[in-house]
Amino acid sequence: MTNDETEYMPSDDDGLFHRIEEAAIRAEFETGEREETVEEAKSHALVRVARMTLGFLTVIVGIIALPLPGPGWLIIAGGLTILSKDVAWADRALRYIRRRIPGIPEDGKIPRSQKITIAVITLAAISVSLWWSFGR
Repeated sequence: MTNDETEYMPSDDDGLFHRIEEAAIRAEFETGEREETVEEAKSHALVRVARMTLGFLTVIVGIIALPLPGPGWLIIAGGLTILSKDVAWADRALRYIRRRIPGIPEDGKIPRSQKITIAVITLAAISVSLWWSFGR
């Protein structure tokens, strides 16, 4: 098979970057969405790394926001949601958090009626705030 097909043969280059890249591509072929070429595996690996980086940064911002006024736990849950696609411990932590929050099913699917209610209340609060600030 060639390097463009599903089997990936690492090169003899001993550079750290190349070894990491080769390991990521092999892992992507083994655990990914069954990529056809090395280029697809590289792009999926990059997307996965970017998603994990964003998730970790979001969790860190949430941890920083815990002692500050603001939705620290909500930010952490958002970061765990991003991470849960690629990291098993984040998925387990998110399921634990969902079990602890009343009214949210374990699969995390919020019913459409609750989403509409949240949107209406948010729009009403924004409207009242704008009226209070500029319309009086």
